[in-house]
Amino acid sequence: MQKATSGDGHRRVPVLAVKNVSYWYGSKKALKDVSFDVYPGRVTALLGPNGAGKTTLFSLITRLFDASEGRIEIVGRSPSEWGSKALAPLGVVFQQPTLDLDLTVKQNLRYFAALRGLARKDADERMHRALAALAMGERIEERVRSLNGGHRRRVEIARALLHGPQLLLLDEPTIGLDVPTRTAIVRHIHELARADNIGVLWATHLFDEVKDDDDLLVLDRGRIVASGEARDIVAETGARDLGGAFRLLIGGETEEDVAA
Repeated sequence: MQKATSGDGHRRVPVLAVKNVSYWYGSKKALKDVSFDVYPGRVTALLGPNGAGKTTLFSLITRLFDASEGRIEIVGRSPSEWGSKALAPLGVVFQQPTLDLDLTVKQNLRYFAALRGLARKDADERMHRALAALAMGERIEERVRSLNGGHRRRVEIARALLHGPQLLLLDEPTIGLDVPTRTAIVRHIHELARADNIGVLWATHLFDEVKDDDDLLVLDRGRIVASGEARDIVAETGARDLGGAFRLLIGGETEEDVAA
């Protein structure tokens, strides 16, 4: 992936740098010399078939696992060296829901804000702002159990943004949602990245969630097999669209075979 530059030509510093990372499960090598950067204000889409290593990669970035080889830096700090301080600029929405269903939207967000050390007044202001941006402001007093899947996802995204992260990780955030809800979330995340200068790493198996000018990583059998702007990758393969380019890059998988 080309080094990103600002409007005045100066190279920007990545909010996430993954350098020559490899990882084993016993004797099986799940990731093989993976390197890439995520830049502020950019959405980087991560595509890969089932078993490609996407979940392993997210686990390493969030330090659920420690990398066997290589280095990961979040805003210049390695989690293996800095621990929780390195993870402070990170917001995460995991594939599996993690909200407390018996608490209200407000209670869920206040609890998270307290864990992050935010003062109540500041937390409430951020909460209302984040929920309003996701068209969820009127549901703040509702119990999460009463919300549908799309609304719960929006609450999780709002929660991930409360502390003002510089890097947002999204692991299949729209899985199981209807098309209008997916479209709204995709649009909001792209607008958010630009407006707040957040770097986003978005794992998805849906080609229509990737915009032509997004940065794109294609991961296959633990290796990065393509990186660059999505439109450039499609052009380089000679395919008609991203789905066709993806199938060529990974050796013929169909769209239905792509999964987290």
